[in-house]
Amino acid sequence: MKSKYISPEEQCEKDADAEEECPPDASAVPKDELFHLLQNERRRLVLRYLRGTEGPVRMRDVAEQVAAWEHDTTVEQLTSKQRQRVYIPLYQSHLTKLDEAGVIDYQKDRGIVERKPLADQVDAYLDVNPTVESTDEADAESDTTNWVDHYIVATTLCYAALFGTVMELPFISLLSGIGLSALILFLFTVLTITRLLN
Repeated sequence: MKSKYISPEEQCEKDADAEEECPPDASAVPKDELFHLLQNERRRLVLRYLRGTEGPVRMRDVAEQVAAWEHDTTVEQLTSKQRQRVYIPLYQSHLTKLDEAGVIDYQKDRGIVERKPLADQVDAYLDVNPTVESTDEADAESDTTNWVDHYIVATTLCYAALFGTVMELPFISLLSGIGLSALILFLFTVLTITRLLN
């Protein structure tokens, strides 16, 4: 016999006497409020850091990693001034706002931060996998650079063939003007078709 599916909301109503509160639903946070919450880069970086964690983490660790990302460096290379500039606003404001929205659990007195289930739904409004995207961008840029190199080599070969024909160098001087033109056209046609097919 199949068991009836019970949604999280129904389970919450069923366990109304339980000590734990039910996690807030995404619909509990209006979109305007979500966008306002996520318009601040530091709050987005906090959520990015917490995405890779399980369970509670120290607020200090969150602040240090956010500061490192902001200064494009490592946690070890941060100065105390850089740490402080990020730590204080997170402590006083940003983490509290995320906590009030139900995205994280921020225990200010203990210096503990924990990702809540609602954060999974907030991820839909964020770039949830920046590493993959940046890798894709790097690959695309590398591919473009490779093709530029191919065209530079082809152009150089064409000029060498043209120069060889003008100077009547052996073998190359056997090409007529039409033969040389056909060779150059063929070379660039092959390069272009190869690029289009890749």
